[in-house]
Amino acid sequence: MAYRFFTPAPARAATGRAAHVYRQMREDFIGPAPAFQALAAVPEIMAPTWVLMREALLAEGAGRADREVVAAAVSRANRCRFCVDAHVTLLHALGEHEVAVTLAGDGTPAQPFRAELVAWAAASRNPRATGWTSRYGPQLTGTLLAFHFINRIVSALLTPDLLPGGLQRLPAVRSAGGRLYARTTRAPKEPGRGLALLDTGASPEWAADSPVGVAYAALTEAAAQGARLLSETARRTVTATVTWEDGRHPERPAEWAGELVRGLPGDERVGARIALLAAFAPAAITPSDVGLWRLTHPSDADLVRLVAYGAITATDHVARALAPARH
Repeated sequence: MAYRFFTPAPARAATGRAAHVYRQMREDFIGPAPAFQALAAVPEIMAPTWVLMREALLAEGAGRADREVVAAAVSRANRCRFCVDAHVTLLHALGEHEVAVTLAGDGTPAQPFRAELVAWAAASRNPRATGWTSRYGPQLTGTLLAFHFINRIVSALLTPDLLPGGLQRLPAVRSAGGRLYARTTRAPKEPGRGLALLDTGASPEWAADSPVGVAYAALTEAAAQGARLLSETARRTVTATVTWEDGRHPERPAEWAGELVRGLPGDERVGARIALLAAFAPAAITPSDVGLWRLTHPSDADLVRLVAYGAITATDHVARALAPARH
């Protein structure tokens, strides 16, 4: 596994909140995943990201395989190859081999409900253009929102290949990975247990009283703090662009972002550019972008905060289209 701009500290060296997150990940997931190791530079973002994923995707409730279908489908809509590969492997772990192969091949599952979930996840990339909302419960909806955020973090900070040469995309490797993780993936996880890692707060209306909503609210609040790294004008550029572009994939992201920040003062452009790319085309963030940013913000933590700000701005654009949860 390669990181694009910095190498996180090993999980065994973590202390405080990050150590508690890693402990839960070892108990309830397949161990410290690379995206969370990157986020560990900012534990106040790492913790609610993990709790949202745990309560939405992993905890008992709505069909786990259906939630994995949503995770894979929204990752496909966001062009996050790493996340598609990961969730295809977890579908194998759940014994859903046919749907795993279908999603890996950019197909649509044969089962009508899962085909509906795939179309719903794809439409969420452009919620205004498609009239997207959710008629599903908090776990399916929360899974979709979790991966709108996580996809962007992964694409910005990690390389797309979990194994050298993309070996994880070979059918035999995916199947073997599924067998390796089957026991952990299928084990029941108690809902709400992740909330011990958070300061509790108000849940959004779409999530009713679900732990998913508490986790999403905590993540939104934490990740939005990255806006403080930008000027007011730069923040307005990011938020306005997220609204009017509505999830469009830019054809030439570097040129697109460059044009959008051209009118900003020179010292404000690089931060706004990184945040915009994090929202729309995170894999297009370059070492040159990061190098210029580090001239004034040398810490890994500030890079994570800036990327998380772009990612949550795009994610919350999707969340604003939501109707209240139905039961």
